[in-house]
Amino acid sequence: MSPIDKPPLELLIAAPRGFCAGVDRAIRIVELAIEKHGAPVYVRHEIVHNKFVVDTLKAQGAVFVEELDEVPDGAPVVFSAHGVPKSVPLDAQNRGLEYLDATCPLVSKVHRQAERLVGAGRHIVFIGHAGHPEVIGTFGQVPEGAMSLIETVEDAEVFAPADPSNLAFLTQTTLSVDDTAAVVATLQRRFPQMLPPRGEDICYATSNRQTAVKAIAHSCDAMLVIGAPNSSNSVRLVEVAEREGTPAMLIQRASELDWDFLTGVGTLGITAGASAPELLVRELVDRLSERFTVSEREVETNRETIAFKLPRGLEAAA
Repeated sequence: MSPIDKPPLELLIAAPRGFCAGVDRAIRIVELAIEKHGAPVYVRHEIVHNKFVVDTLKAQGAVFVEELDEVPDGAPVVFSAHGVPKSVPLDAQNRGLEYLDATCPLVSKVHRQAERLVGAGRHIVFIGHAGHPEVIGTFGQVPEGAMSLIETVEDAEVFAPADPSNLAFLTQTTLSVDDTAAVVATLQRRFPQMLPPRGEDICYATSNRQTAVKAIAHSCDAMLVIGAPNSSNSVRLVEVAEREGTPAMLIQRASELDWDFLTGVGTLGITAGASAPELLVRELVDRLSERFTVSEREVETNRETIAFKLPRGLEAAA
């Protein structure tokens, strides 16, 4: 197709998008661990929910496992950005394994709040998605039965705690801001004495990426979100766009692009979840340029300057 035959396509590219500080830190921890120890370095669970990132680290010498018992004696191991139950580092210590914890500091903050609240005798209502590694990790910070999981407004309406006057709530860091607000409003209406968290649990990056999608959705005929299907924050971006009335699709790579989805689309929004590298955004723009005369404009709603420190022992290698 010659440039003259290509139809025009305006791209509105959301900013912020892609990697957040916690993801940057987690990936760097694996890279530096490989530099320090040599390959292989074992990683419990996907370090972040992105196949491209995981495959890139595998090529450098990372070996991904689901459980600690898959890690050979004497091998270094990294815990993923989503956080792990307390039992996991304890098991690593008991086996004499050298481990690095790549848990996002904002997830660690939720863990410490959970411990503090349970220590003060509160029962925690935790808003999140069942089975997500972050939820499993947070529940693993406190004794069994000390937390109850609420996923929806419907759950909040029927929740029946033993002591309604002694509750506190915390949330997963990668939820929909709007959905979570609705769940919290329901719980606060039913349990007005329930303690809120210290500060917002939904992380700045999740919130900022959702705000950026809202800013462009109304100007787009459709949106593409680059991210993994098991990435909570990426899936939420699709939902945010659709809630604004804009058709949206989640893809992991440009190769997954469904050209039929772009039929009749003159303006396309693009964003990427917090575990998707910018390289995949550029790859998608290049792919679109094969069939369209592309013009692109970045729409920035916030500028992120947050960076997290590396664990002790790795700073010297950085």
